[in-house]
Amino acid sequence: MSYRISIDVGGSFTDLLVFDEKTGEIQIHKTPTTPRDLREGVINAIKLASENLNVSVAELLRKTTIIIHGTTASTNALIERKAAKVGVITTRGFRDVLLAREGGKEQPFNWKIDYPPPYVPRYLTLPVTERINSEGEVEIPLNEDEVREVIRKLKKWNVEAISVCLLWSFLNPIHEQKIGEIIEEEWPQVAYDLSHRVNPIIREYRRFIATVINSSLRKIMGEYVYNLENWLKENAFAGSFYVMTCSGGVLGSSEVVDRPIFTVGSGPSMLPIAALNIGTLEKGATSVIGIDMGGTSFDVSFVRDGEIILTREAKVNPTEVGGDKLGIAKVDVESVGSGGGSIAWIDPAGYLHVGPHSAGAEPGPACYGLGGVEPTVTDANLVLGYLNPEYFLGGRMKIYPSEAEKAIKEKLADILNIDLIEAASRVYVTANYDMIVALRDLATRKGVDPRKTLLVGGGGAFGIHVAEIAKELGVKEIIIPKMAGTLSSYGGLVSDIKQDFRASHYTTSDSFDFKSVNRVLETLEKHAKEFLEKAKIAPENRELRYFVEARYPYQVYELDVPLRTSRITEENLPQLINDFHDAHFRYYAVRDPESHIECLAWRVSGIGRLPKPQAVELPYVGEDSSSALKGVRDAYFRENGGLVETSVYDGEKLGFGNKIDGPAIVEEPTTTIVVPPKSSLSVTKYGNYLIRVT
Repeated sequence: MSYRISIDVGGSFTDLLVFDEKTGEIQIHKTPTTPRDLREGVINAIKLASENLNVSVAELLRKTTIIIHGTTASTNALIERKAAKVGVITTRGFRDVLLAREGGKEQPFNWKIDYPPPYVPRYLTLPVTERINSEGEVEIPLNEDEVREVIRKLKKWNVEAISVCLLWSFLNPIHEQKIGEIIEEEWPQVAYDLSHRVNPIIREYRRFIATVINSSLRKIMGEYVYNLENWLKENAFAGSFYVMTCSGGVLGSSEVVDRPIFTVGSGPSMLPIAALNIGTLEKGATSVIGIDMGGTSFDVSFVRDGEIILTREAKVNPTEVGGDKLGIAKVDVESVGSGGGSIAWIDPAGYLHVGPHSAGAEPGPACYGLGGVEPTVTDANLVLGYLNPEYFLGGRMKIYPSEAEKAIKEKLADILNIDLIEAASRVYVTANYDMIVALRDLATRKGVDPRKTLLVGGGGAFGIHVAEIAKELGVKEIIIPKMAGTLSSYGGLVSDIKQDFRASHYTTSDSFDFKSVNRVLETLEKHAKEFLEKAKIAPENRELRYFVEARYPYQVYELDVPLRTSRITEENLPQLINDFHDAHFRYYAVRDPESHIECLAWRVSGIGRLPKPQAVELPYVGEDSSSALKGVRDAYFRENGGLVETSVYDGEKLGFGNKIDGPAIVEEPTTTIVVPPKSSLSVTKYGNYLIRVT
């Protein structure tokens, strides 16, 4: 018997899945996140899994071949401004790249927003004399004496890492490499990054910001991974340890320590992978909308034709206006502040709002009894009868209805002069409305029609809200996976080892530089092969994918276009051009076949296939679900006039073919599903839930 474990640390809960490679069974475990020390929550989750499997922690880890881990350690460090102090060495005359960003304010007519400060204070950004031109030639030699003086200043100012960000270094890195050598001579103990290694792209700001963020996270992520790996080894783990990345794959711990920036937002990046896997399994769908509503946020991602969409517009803090971008490509997952822990509040004009602030894991919603006094979505769901106070987290966590009622009454109902149930209902409706507006807006911007796209939803809280959201969007069917409460963690379980290698080289389709482009692709291909070799992936499980980032002339943004071949020739260039026109039409509903295209960057993805859990078909047991009936309780349904007697079912006792008509509630250990009147829920042959909404 051997296991694979996937762990995802969220804002409120730490999710853990144990996959038995022999039986194919997946066990779900969920524990509260421990913000002061995220490692503690991970250890608690592993201990809980060992208890449920009736084995010791050492025995569980000894039998575990792979652990895949997603963490919010880097994300929290950036949002809370607790990352390491970084010094920057840059080209003289370009000291303000991090301050100016890409020019102007994000919302230039919003006078309430101050111009944000740079990620690294200006006094820690020091210039040195050197210059590489746009052809990669040395215009001004590097002044090595200035470099040594700058390093000594940074050492005196107690920086914890150094970023070297020179102009045009991605074309000719000779000066950055020399500065790296001098750093090792002058201050061998300090960590440093060279921008041409971290993010070798043409845009200065994005290359610079990615480099300094990477440097600022080295210490935090290095200590986190080192301490967690040591604990695992001390408890008999001898398998492979991987960390989820924001680009939709997993990396070995040593690569993550060198490139910690790829762990920012790593958990949500697994959402589209999980949604695609389940959508393909259940409906053969290759285009899906993945949704994960957890304790702190409502995450949405779109998959088109089986392709996980990447974005280069992701921010350090998704809720921050005008803040810094990450500077790297990550899985396109949009987040809004509507989660189970989102706080309901009333503005000075008397209007009710939900979020974006969250009660998080500490103190959490008022009903947790951990000191929280603000009303949250979870408190409202408890008051409305959707949640069972005796079966929260499968009965392992006690929650207190009286605390939820007190918070909603004092903070909302008394101020609005309405009764308790009506106040809770307004919180529920407001949260739903915020999610509907966000999802509709995102779908419109992405060119996706939710009515014609399969929706796969998860997260501990989404099952309570899904049917009402689907009604408004016109969605007829929704898949709620059996492991809905740990959806992103499941994405880690079905993901592959993956790393992207990217380089800039400008050329146009009407004057294509075949020799230079193929040289770039060859170099990237070499790096990808070296990565897979280092990861010890068997040759038959290796795959390389090739992409170009292209645009019409004078456009601001590029599109990722897959290449059909590993090299560009005169024979296959027309196919590349046509593929770009098709992609542009798909995204923007317009194409200009008469125009030439500009190719700015090239990318090679190195993918190492990992064994995936194989879905197990369940025996058909018929539509009758009465054997799973737990009882009845009052739950609120506005269309039925308020609180009505509602049947409650035990999800663990439901089988393939069972059908339930609303109003009803299905309780799983890690999630709850509300089926409103005139809607129905049925169990699929793989044990997932199919909800049909009228």
